[in-house]
Amino acid sequence: MGPPSSSGFYMSRAVALLLAGLAAALLLALTVLAALYGHCARVAPSELQDCGVPDAAPSPPGEQDQSPPTRKPDPALEPTVAATPDSWRPPGPWDQLRLPPWLVPLHYELELWPRLRPDELSPPALRFTGRVNITVRCTVATARLLLHSFLLNCDSAEVRGPLSPGTGDATVGRVPVDDMWFALDMQYMVLELREALQPGSLYELQLNFSGPLYQDTREGLFLNVYTDQGERRVLLASQMEPTFARNVFPCFDEPALKATFNITVIHHPSYVALSNMPKLGQSEKEDVNGSKWTVTTFYTTPRMSTYLASFALCDYDHVSRTERGKEIRIWARKDAIANGNADFALNITGPIFSFLEDLLNISYPLPKTDIIALPVFDNRAMENWGLMIFDESLLLLQPDDQLTEKKMVISYLVSHEIGHQWFGNLVTMSWWNNIWLNEGFASYFEFGVINYLYPKLPRNEVFFSNILHDVLKKDHALVSRAVSTKLENFTETNEINELFDLFTYNKGASMARMLASFLNENLFISALKSYLETFAYSNAEQDDLWRHFQMAIDDQSEIVLPATVKSIMDSWTHQSGFPVITLNVSTGVMKQEPFYLGKVKNQTLLAHNDTWIVPILWIKNGTTQSLVWLDKSCKVFPEMQVSDSDHDWVILNLNMTGYYRVNYDKLGWKKLNQQLEKDPKAIPAIHRLQLIDDAFSLSKNNYIEIETALDLTKYLAEEDEIIVWHAVLVNLVTRDLVYDVNNYDIYPLLKKYLLKRLITIWNIYSTIIRENVAALQDDYLVLISLEKLFEAACLLGLEDCLQLSRELFKNWTNHPENEIPYPIRTVILCYGVALGSNKEWDFLLNIYMNNTNEEERIQLAYAMSCSKEPWILNRYMEYAVTMSPSIFNERNIIEDVAESEVGRYIAKDFLVNNWQAVSEKYGPQSLVILMYIIGRTVSTDLQIMELQQFFSAMLEEHQRLTIQAKLQTMKNENLKIRNRNARIAAWLWKNT
Repeated sequence: MGPPSSSGFYMSRAVALLLAGLAAALLLALTVLAALYGHCARVAPSELQDCGVPDAAPSPPGEQDQSPPTRKPDPALEPTVAATPDSWRPPGPWDQLRLPPWLVPLHYELELWPRLRPDELSPPALRFTGRVNITVRCTVATARLLLHSFLLNCDSAEVRGPLSPGTGDATVGRVPVDDMWFALDMQYMVLELREALQPGSLYELQLNFSGPLYQDTREGLFLNVYTDQGERRVLLASQMEPTFARNVFPCFDEPALKATFNITVIHHPSYVALSNMPKLGQSEKEDVNGSKWTVTTFYTTPRMSTYLASFALCDYDHVSRTERGKEIRIWARKDAIANGNADFALNITGPIFSFLEDLLNISYPLPKTDIIALPVFDNRAMENWGLMIFDESLLLLQPDDQLTEKKMVISYLVSHEIGHQWFGNLVTMSWWNNIWLNEGFASYFEFGVINYLYPKLPRNEVFFSNILHDVLKKDHALVSRAVSTKLENFTETNEINELFDLFTYNKGASMARMLASFLNENLFISALKSYLETFAYSNAEQDDLWRHFQMAIDDQSEIVLPATVKSIMDSWTHQSGFPVITLNVSTGVMKQEPFYLGKVKNQTLLAHNDTWIVPILWIKNGTTQSLVWLDKSCKVFPEMQVSDSDHDWVILNLNMTGYYRVNYDKLGWKKLNQQLEKDPKAIPAIHRLQLIDDAFSLSKNNYIEIETALDLTKYLAEEDEIIVWHAVLVNLVTRDLVYDVNNYDIYPLLKKYLLKRLITIWNIYSTIIRENVAALQDDYLVLISLEKLFEAACLLGLEDCLQLSRELFKNWTNHPENEIPYPIRTVILCYGVALGSNKEWDFLLNIYMNNTNEEERIQLAYAMSCSKEPWILNRYMEYAVTMSPSIFNERNIIEDVAESEVGRYIAKDFLVNNWQAVSEKYGPQSLVILMYIIGRTVSTDLQIMELQQFFSAMLEEHQRLTIQAKLQTMKNENLKIRNRNARIAAWLWKNT
């Protein structure tokens, strides 16, 4: 990220203070100068030097030079920036986040010249130069031009035009640029012209600029240093989304300001240059030092947003294939290509393109697709048109990845980015407040693609596990985040970055899925085709999408909605949270209310008066029923009534396609319990999963009693779906529940109750682990659920789990080629140490010291904290904070040790004498986190006081002031948990 958003430019502290002291005298002088020279000094473009941000960061507001924006930079005060402090510039469009609509860009002629050489692996201040000619149409007469530019030095600026119709680049004149300055807070370059541009005319802005290549952030143009074929190498790549194109070249950096691009990259001859389009040609260029450089030009792009412009310079190899006449290439380190690591991604990319082309009936418009795997890419992946960028860990498949979920992760991510070629690249949201139109639909279509690639996977359970579960845990009525946000809510550029979150991706995908569920598939796809065709190479608002769905609805008579598509969907996308739908099966009365975290009585009356228009797909006795709508707070559905004497049962939210949780009256839950105990398979697996997940969430947040949720677990001895067991175990078997000494009453009861039911599912998977673990490699739901099953079984003391842990650990230590199966590796390593002695611990330390794989080092570092020997844990922490050079850098070892019941007291004692070393190693904030970990079970004011006294000498004053409220909150929460656990214990006593 760039410097904090603030106006100003660099100046030494001494000069700044001197100028501040002379401000009054200067003001009088400036008034005279203003009278003599007019509004601003006239600076010829050739004299404009260093008019962007220099290498050093801007000074804070209190140290800014107080000169007016019109002053020519003083060479004696190098480096300087013609930026304008807020206090010295009048209010104007540069104070707004959005560009004024005076100019519309049509075309960019962009040349970039990064001074990157393969033999300069760690240059101190590597830069690039560039020039851009932007053809624009003037819509409003203006003598002041605004465009985006950030952290760039601009060497010259010219405006040519108006352009003569039909003469290409020829111009009939030049509009003099009197001044150029920067509004850094909104990241604008401002050109002051001598005369106004005329509406309807075309002009060309010609700008020369330079800027830094970043090494520590993945924004704008950045470098990756990596190892390939035993040598250290460096490559260059770009990341423009959402607002980093302005870090690379001056531009109109808003998604709706689409234009075509002719891109030229000048680079060292040993590098391959890649961009959005295929290579058009190459030539040679010699610099002033006589060094030869290669000039690569690319074909013209389609109209696209600036955030999709993409560049890479690399010394990579590639694999390729042709799909429907278009080349697909995957670029990666030469070692990775030679080892076949890119083959899996290559083999799925073409079929994914073809599937989406056929589904949407719209061809991919570019002539090629390049995908490049970077050694480090913080954004995971980026959908740039024609040149997608991935972190290599999420694109390349290693030989030992067969028993991981890696294939599915790659499949999902490639599907997501290819989905963007239509949703985002072809049709783009008008502005970032509706980024969910890009990310939500790309996320939704991942699952259609995955269903095509892996038809045996249960798509509803997978959607729940990957998308729905996480966002339902985070979303609630008092969250301030809706899927679609109002433009006026945004005042700063950095707020745009915050939109790339769970609500945009997961809730956005859930909105698309819910919409598809109450329309039929043909209607849903037909409306999307119409939307994509209408807004191809252009931009759309959320209302545009709803309008095309409404058109599809109006053209048929089979599906009748209770309101317009806009009214229905706006009720979901414009407000935060989601509803709890409660059905009273005795009366057929259904009501909705907002879901709160920790509901209290009458909370609905205090806030959130809106309702949702809720599609209710439902089943009765296993048979799908007709769609109904809850379009008010309460409604009666007689067809949903059941009586105590019959065997009927009802489940709302078919396949969990609706974005809500479901509650029932006591009779409704009773009927479901009876069916589960009688014949659980009569209820589909997705709904057994739903019942567990909804019930435990509702009980935790005071909508139903915990006993209601526990009643649903009685049938579990008959449950053979591991994903359902996973939902049970994450709610009932936690480390705190097992390790906290205060839970002495509940643990033996829970152990007896669950192990009696767990044995069936345990036997299934422990047998597979022992006899044919390879059989699991394509079972995604098992791969993501197996670790929790093994962890719970061992936590509950299942002897076969402990024995299997010993066997697998010992087999691996004696024969390292016999690797521990990946899905349970963390659990087995942990119990191998916990059940062993210092011999096993020392073995892991030796493996750790000689391992360079970061993921494996993280697993090993955690496993070493599982020891139950106080002296080993104490030695481990000693190693972590005192060894030089430091080796345990992947995890906070003190936090890991403190997580266990034994380790909590060891870590606390260790801190008495070593808190300064811990603070230096992990930062002062780590002490606050440690206090919360050590005090995670506080339940009295005395315990809080003791903790505060213990940590008082270690913490800063401001930290001491903030922890009191946090500890009080933890105490109150723990009292609730203790009360809840007492009720669980009482229930277990009755049912064990």
